[in-house]
Amino acid sequence: MKKSHIVILVFIAAAIAVLISLMGNLTTYETIASARQKPGQTVTIIAHLDAKQPIEYDPLKNPNYVSFHISDTLGNTAKVIYHYEKPYDLEKAERITLKGKMNGDVFEISRKDGILLKCPSKYKDDPNTAKKSLSQN
Repeated sequence: MKKSHIVILVFIAAAIAVLISLMGNLTTYETIASARQKPGQTVTIIAHLDAKQPIEYDPLKNPNYVSFHISDTLGNTAKVIYHYEKPYDLEKAERITLKGKMNGDVFEISRKDGILLKCPSKYKDDPNTAKKSLSQN
């Protein structure tokens, strides 16, 4: 074999190894019901904050503990425990993406980047404000 063939084969083997390692990080979005069927497995859920339930956060008692309730589009609800400080504007979030594990009926997030908030747009209610902002740029 020529040296160029060996280099190409090594490159292909490295590319396959990289693709296989990346496949382990791929996650799909789950509902609360399907996440309950996968206890202990890391899943990603897109949900809404359940405004009927209180947000439990006492920074004097434990600044790294937040508890709140979510509901998904199918109407399922779950309690969420986040082991970091309360995210800014949690109450205003339009949608919440959570990455963690179901532990019984509680969804636990143990990574700081396990929660992502989708806040409402400031231009949603007033299209004139959006036009004015765009015309200034």
